This record gives sequence, structure tokens and C-alpha cells, in this order.
Amino acid sequence: MMSVEIKDIWYNPANSAFEGRIDIQRGDQSFRYPCAVEGPIDMPHAELRRQMESQAKRMSDTPPSVFSYLQ
Repeated sequence: MMSVEIKDIWYNPANSAFEGRIDIQRGDQSFRYPCAVEGPIDMPHAELRRQMESQAKRMSDTPPSVFSYLQ
């Protein structure tokens, strides 16, 4: 089972992008991914969440040797 939790989203005006960290729980392990989504500061929240979750899930499919493991 996998669950996704979005943490601390902020807007970086220098990059015109939202940045944040996304935690993905797989079984008894948690993995944290830094994500950035380009868009206007008034981007709809639901779209921002969808894009951040999608980005983190794509990163979570990378080989386990590059995972960040939280204990």
C-alpha cells in the first residue's frame, strides 16, 4: 500500500514555481522527494497537488539505491 503526504509548499518567485516536499509511505518505509511545479502564483490548489503527487510518484519508481530513507 502506498500513501502520499504533501509537506510545506511554498512559492519561489525567482523560478516561477511552487516547491515542496512530498512523503511517500510504502509499507513500513517512508521516502521523501523534493518537488517543483512551474506555474503562476494563483495556480489552482487541486492542480498543484495533482502535479506534485504525480512528480513524486514518478521519482518513487526509480531504483532503490537513490531513495532517501526516513527512520
